[in-house]
Order: sequence, then structure tokens, then C-alpha cells
Amino acid sequence: MNFQIHLFTVASATTLENIAENSILPAMSAVRSNLTSAQERQLCSLFGHVKLSLLFKGSVHGFNAGAFHAKCDIQGPTVVVAYNKSGFIFGGYVSKDYNQANQHIADDRAFLYSFKSDDSKQTPHRFTPRNTAQAFTNGTVGPNFGGLVFLHGNTTTVASSPGNFYNFEVNEMHGGDLVTTECEVYRVEDLGGLLEKPRRSIMWESEKRKQMMEFVKNYKPIMNQVRQARVLLIGPIGAGKSSFFNSINSVFRGHVTSQAIAGSAGTSLTTQFRTYQVKAGRDGKPLPIVMCDTMGLEEASGAGLDLEDITSILRGHVMDRYQFNPTGPLQPDSPGYRKNPTLGDMIHCVVYVLDTCKVKLMSPNLLEKLAAIRRKVNLIGVPQLVLMTKVDEACQLVQQDLKEVYRSQYIERKLEEVSLHLGIPRSYIVPIKNYCQELELDPTQTSCCCPPSSKCCDSPTTTSMTFARGRTRRRSNARPILRSVIYFNSHIFQMVQC
Repeated sequence: MNFQIHLFTVASATTLENIAENSILPAMSAVRSNLTSAQERQLCSLFGHVKLSLLFKGSVHGFNAGAFHAKCDIQGPTVVVAYNKSGFIFGGYVSKDYNQANQHIADDRAFLYSFKSDDSKQTPHRFTPRNTAQAFTNGTVGPNFGGLVFLHGNTTTVASSPGNFYNFEVNEMHGGDLVTTECEVYRVEDLGGLLEKPRRSIMWESEKRKQMMEFVKNYKPIMNQVRQARVLLIGPIGAGKSSFFNSINSVFRGHVTSQAIAGSAGTSLTTQFRTYQVKAGRDGKPLPIVMCDTMGLEEASGAGLDLEDITSILRGHVMDRYQFNPTGPLQPDSPGYRKNPTLGDMIHCVVYVLDTCKVKLMSPNLLEKLAAIRRKVNLIGVPQLVLMTKVDEACQLVQQDLKEVYRSQYIERKLEEVSLHLGIPRSYIVPIKNYCQELELDPTQTSCCCPPSSKCCDSPTTTSMTFARGRTRRRSNARPILRSVIYFNSHIFQMVQC
């Protein structure tokens, strides 16, 4: 059986300040699943091609019903995974939402299961409800399957009543050991299969890749005032902004690099505004592109990057290595404020970087922050694109073969969700895979599909650009650089499968 597991509670790649090239920061993980790879396979053999997303972990969130419902209500199909000292892994699956409605729920796909943790070849026992009209009770307590009630009395205990809703043997289910050492809940999401035809035509040949690299190396902005396109990367903590720069840098250097350090933490490790040059080879000239990195967006109000700082960055007021102030936005009299920015100092393209695995779990606060940023960027008239990172972690089929990224039904659904969330056309959304753990460059990973250049040049966002001094360039003057930058970025994003 095919499966994919992802832990939504684990923070991922963020950026530190630029330090010595090729230095490495060890990853730090906040929460991990108790399931081994073999146990994951056993559990997922009960389903089809699915992705398991960890929503709740008793030892972290608390062994109580309130914490369970806070994490697991209105999440769609879920599976409870409990562990005991006797070596049993057992639990139950429901295809309906938990919503504390205090009623029996009909679910013809619900079941209980059990298998031994030390027997990787065992086929899990599967127990279906006696009456599918009473598959589980949707109440205010922990997961209640009648025959098994988890987090009973807001403790690590499981209440067991064979014959109540489900028939099972105690020795097969949990061995009579009703004290759990851990209780986890995963959202179960069907990944679907592969589309008959890919949504985009992919040119994976090395010759095509070389042509795109030459285009990028020889690119010259139409307007003389701009020698390099400045691309601002914006996204939540751990989305992969720094890893994307490292991937672009690796492609043009010819070997995997870690110039921008990627690590893991619960809050943004990046506290400075950073600009990164990309060079063609170790001793090559800088490419006509500058990647601008900033603090990650945080869900909590008043945390992370101040939205007012976004406007200052877009208009070119923020200098490299400016230290963000958590108490307020950049002021004209602050150190690091550029009073008279040129067109070359401004941002020419904004790229939103989103973790494909976390699209469905973006909070209302985070979505509102992204919407507010979109409004500011639209007002200034800067083109916008979206990178959906970690597509290999999101879909097992893509992990097995990166060339299937535009045939994956699951990735297609994520593209649609991102388009609806951000109000950006799907043709401006690029699913990619970063170089994160690889030691050598991979030709397939280096190649990337993106919107056709002609559509990028016709971007509806290429309007006027507001200057810091309060003047606005006419559309006829601003459009050449914006069209040129969009066309340029369409080739950049074909360089790497982020």
C-alpha cells in the first residue's frame, strides 16, 4: 500500500543570517510520531493511497478531551493511534468530523484495529461496527467508539467494553492493558492517483535546462536603472524560503550549497532583512538576480514580521542586514532606513513560499496576514508568484518520481486550494522541491515546470509602481521592468524543483 505521513506540528526550514558557505545547522524537531516506518506501513495497509498528518499527541498537548477537540474537531477522516506497555498499537478510524454534537454517528467506513508493535509482518486486526448507524459517539469526551473510549476521564486510560458497538477479543485488541503510554490522532487524507495527462508540459532534457540557465545568466533588465531583479521571498516559518535560495545557488554553483542556513524552530530564526547574490560558478559573476529574505510570518497577532515593514521593503527603504524590531516597524530615522531608494533598490517581484503539506492547516490569522500583504503588494503594483514547497513530502507518488508532480491529483488539489486562499491564478503557482538533504545535484530535481513565459508577461499585477518619495511612475514606464522581471523569474523557477 502507498502512504505518506507528515507531522504538522514539526517546524521546518527557516533562515539564519548569512554565514560561511557550506556550513550546516542541525535540524531541531519539536514533535515526532511514535510510529516507526514499519508500523506506519502496517497502519496504512488498512487504507489506500493516503497521507497521515499528525494532529494531536497526548504527551505534548495533554491527555484530556479539551486538548483533543481543540486539535481534531472538523478535520475530516481521522485515526486514533494508542500505545501500551504490553506492545499493542490499537485505535479507531472514523471518516466523519468530530464536532461535539453529543449524538451517535453513522459511518459505514469506521473501524477499530490492533497489531503488535514488535511484529512488522503482522496484518492488523480490523473490527467493524455491529451497527454502522452507531459507529462512534460524537461527544465532549475523548474519541468514543463505544467499545473503546480513549482519554477516559481525561487520563491516559482507555475504557474497554467488548460488544458495545464493536465485537472484539480483549487479547487481540490491547491484551487487557488499558493504560496508554501515548495517544496520537492523525488526519487521513486520500491522495488519489495520477492524472492521465500532466497539467503542464515538462521539458526535463539537459539541453533545455542548459538553455534556461544561459537565459538567466545573460538576462538584462529592459530599464537601465535596474541591473539586477530583486525578488522578495515571503512565507510562514518553515516554508522553505532559505532552502529555495540554497537550491538556486546550488544549481548555478554546480554543487549543493548551504549559504543561507536552514533550520527548524517554533518561531522565526531570521531576525534580519537579508539579500543574497547568486553566482554562476565558484568564481563566476553575480547573476542578474538578488534574493531577499526576511522574517517568517507567524500565526499569532503581533508576532513575526510587521506588515508595515513589508511596504518599506517593497519601496526599497530597508537596507541589507537591517535588524527587525519586534516592538514596531522601521521608521525614517531608524538605522538601516534608506531615505532615497532608486528603482534598483526596490522589490521587482514578490514570491510567496508555502509548505504544500500545511496548506490545509493555515489558520485564519495567517490567511488574513497573507491577504493584507497581497493588498499592499497590489497597491504598489509588484508582480507576484507562489512557490509550493516540499511536494515530495506531501505526495508519495511525487516522492517516488518527481516527474509526476503535474500528474498528482493531490498536488492538483493543493494548487487549487492555494489559488483560492491567495486569489492568485493557478498559472502563477509553482510546485517545487528544494535541495535539503541531498549531497549531489539531481538533473530531475534541477528542472522545474512553471507558467509559460507568455502568460507570465501578461501578468495582471504588472501595473504602476509607487515610489518611496510619493510619486508614481506611469504604467508605460513601469511595465517594461515588471514584464522583464516576470519573464526572467519564469526561467529561474524552471532551474530548481524546490
